[in-house]
Amino acid sequence: MSDWLGVPVSTGTLIAFIARGVEDFQPFLDHVHAEIISSPVVHFDETGARAQGKLRWLFCSSTETLTFYSLHDKRGFDGLDHAGMLPHFTGIAVHDGFKPYRNYTHVQHALCNVHHLRELLRVIEGDPEDPQLAWAVRMDRLLRDLHTVVQHARASGEDWLEPSELAGYRAAYEQIITLGHHTNPAGTIPTGKRGVIRQTPTHNLLVRLDRDREHVLRFAHDFRVPFDNNLAERDIRMIKLQQKISGCWRTTTGAEQFLALRSYLSTITKRHQPIAQALTALTTRDPWLPAASP
Repeated sequence: MSDWLGVPVSTGTLIAFIARGVEDFQPFLDHVHAEIISSPVVHFDETGARAQGKLRWLFCSSTETLTFYSLHDKRGFDGLDHAGMLPHFTGIAVHDGFKPYRNYTHVQHALCNVHHLRELLRVIEGDPEDPQLAWAVRMDRLLRDLHTVVQHARASGEDWLEPSELAGYRAAYEQIITLGHHTNPAGTIPTGKRGVIRQTPTHNLLVRLDRDREHVLRFAHDFRVPFDNNLAERDIRMIKLQQKISGCWRTTTGAEQFLALRSYLSTITKRHQPIAQALTALTTRDPWLPAASP
């Protein structure tokens, strides 16, 4: 802003500018909130963020053209409810498998397969030649191959895979899960606490891929659904950078102001609008509003 205006700009001036601009953000935030709720596919993610000396939780809801952030003291169901998206959303929720998302049974779920590939890689790296891990090698290959097939179909203008081709991948998925259960029976890890045991990470991954197979493969059934949840992760990246540099927000009010402005700038960027014009609009107390979806 100093370069733009040709005069030095103090931190206090910036803080005052943000505080005054955010006062007029409510119509923008309400509009974005309503647009996201009515969207067919929405990405969700969450991360820890320190504000006013306490670890709090940031929730992000994203589409290709909209971004909304919310801050809450709790990470789970209470925080998601406070964000106000999932209680009213009825489309497809793309996320990383965080357990509280499952409480929203009125939506369809799609899981981030990049997370699955990372977990499969950790299993495979134990010993790629171990027969007990053959299922993980095959599952990794199947997900990557199916992703490539879907990408090619999209590039060719197709809206779906041929039913016979999709059925073949589903059958292969079933065979891999069966192999995994056969070669990796439930195995426990002692925790050192009386009466407390836990399953091995390999077994837990296998159980999730079995139980949530419809969510794992949704990207192949519905081409509106992406293979991963990278969109939401990208929208959270700037927040993580701010936390890395500053360490925290000194007040929750400051945090909420930052998140409102970040939602504004992220949405503007996604809509390919000039950021300088949108920021200038704040000075006239007339924030830019995105056009409603058709």
